[in-house]
Amino acid sequence: MTDAPHADAASPRPAQLGQPEASAPPVVLDDVDRTLIALLHENARIPNVDLARAAGISPSTCLARVRSLRERGVIVRYTAEIDPAALGYTLQALVSVRIRPGARHLMEQISDELRREPEVAQLFFLGGTEDFLIHVRVRDSAHVRQFVLKNLSANPAVALTETNLVFEHHTAHTAGLRAVL
Repeated sequence: MTDAPHADAASPRPAQLGQPEASAPPVVLDDVDRTLIALLHENARIPNVDLARAAGISPSTCLARVRSLRERGVIVRYTAEIDPAALGYTLQALVSVRIRPGARHLMEQISDELRREPEVAQLFFLGGTEDFLIHVRVRDSAHVRQFVLKNLSANPAVALTETNLVFEHHTAHTAGLRAVL
């Protein structure tokens, strides 16, 4: 048995993170599952022995529980958090996009193209006035301008864009988990 709860490349994954099957019932978690999720969310590299000790269970039980969480699609992947500013990407912007009414059939294609751009940190498909909200990380204002001109303004399917610079960004590491844990 391995000492770490890490997934291998063959671990099952939903088609899109955060997009469970429409008919899939929610996964039922007990207190031990919630503890394991919180601990792994804080430090995905924690050795299984330490994880088990912190959760108050045996290492073999811990390994089985983590494996079950992966198999049920609760744990999707283990990842490193990178600081984009350390790589020179010091500016963030939120770009709202409205697609022309006659071009709505192109929305999936536009979304696919945008997700391939290295500046795109997150892409949201919206219900409401705007169709997309794009969170980009760029070097400076000239870089965000270049991104918008190249990827949006030059696209005849795009009716309107609005760019907002992010002055401060605060993220709780457990954002979204507090409701379920």
